[in-house]
Amino acid sequence: MPFAQLVLGSPGSGKSTYCDGMHQFLGAVGRACSVVNLDPANDHTNYPCAVDIRSLIKLEDIMGEYQLGPNGAILYALEELEHNLEWLEHGLEELGDDYILFDCPGQVELYTHHNSLRNIFYKLQRSGFRFVCVHLSDSICVTQPSLYVSNVLLSLRAMIQMDMPHVNVLSKIDKVASYDELPFNLEYYTDVDDLTYLTPHLAAESPALRSEKFAGLNEAIAKMIEDYGLVRYEVLAVENKKSMMHLLRVIDRAGGYVFGGAEGANDTIWAVAMRNEASMMEVRDVQERWIDQKDEYDRLEREADEEQARNAEEQAMEMGQQPSPASTPAAPSMADPDFGDMTLPSDTGIKVIRRKQ
Repeated sequence: MPFAQLVLGSPGSGKSTYCDGMHQFLGAVGRACSVVNLDPANDHTNYPCAVDIRSLIKLEDIMGEYQLGPNGAILYALEELEHNLEWLEHGLEELGDDYILFDCPGQVELYTHHNSLRNIFYKLQRSGFRFVCVHLSDSICVTQPSLYVSNVLLSLRAMIQMDMPHVNVLSKIDKVASYDELPFNLEYYTDVDDLTYLTPHLAAESPALRSEKFAGLNEAIAKMIEDYGLVRYEVLAVENKKSMMHLLRVIDRAGGYVFGGAEGANDTIWAVAMRNEASMMEVRDVQERWIDQKDEYDRLEREADEEQARNAEEQAMEMGQQPSPASTPAAPSMADPDFGDMTLPSDTGIKVIRRKQ
């Protein structure tokens, strides 16, 4: 039973970066993982691409042949993939039981009202796949009330349209500390609390939003989101391993991976439900970790990583082995696009003497 993530999100939300980071992270924890690129406009991926839609159809070919713009061409490409699903199924069969990340296009129409993307994964579900939608949103949306409300509406619409286990994520959370001070704590935005508290801030954002008409609209939107009660957000800093570990555990629970037989993850439902996961981040810790004391937490985690590397090196030396590359600090990269690696060796044989002035 293959498990997979559908990585959704608007352009710039960090989907490809997330796929690259999660692919590396899963490899580090010993989980076989492959990445499938479903974006016909993505002609350069940082991750190793196991299946690429551009092998079937390319965006520039569609635009040239049918005189379509980029958005229309991507919709056409996904419809073409839906009609040629055997090509994708054959590519996925070669991956066996690998955990799969689907890097989806950034056009929000594909997962808000267009049916091709949903139909593709519904058909794959019938063949045994277990999916979790991971919807990424750039955390800069929390800095502007209207942008945040719009983003919540987008997340809600995606959940209703895709109709699958769904995890909403505020990506690039490590950048929030550098933004202007937020009117509420970060957990207000992650928990999607009563949005009527944002009404005064919406009115202050723009004179056009101060009319009674917009006030009524804002209250209606807030009530609708509260009535559904579906949207909440996890946070992610893709370069922070604890943040990645926390998110992966949330995704594994949402998709049922924790109940599977792989890697010893065959716990009973009761054991998983009652376990006290030390790596699961409490809601109250989010504000402290990423805003109030971010620098201090970064320093402590950096020191812990350095200590772990030193211990691994000492243990290897005691056993008469060479330190592993992972435990040896790497020299700073000085790669030049024209001349290649320009890193100097540790001992160049040159002695520099500085004269006293």
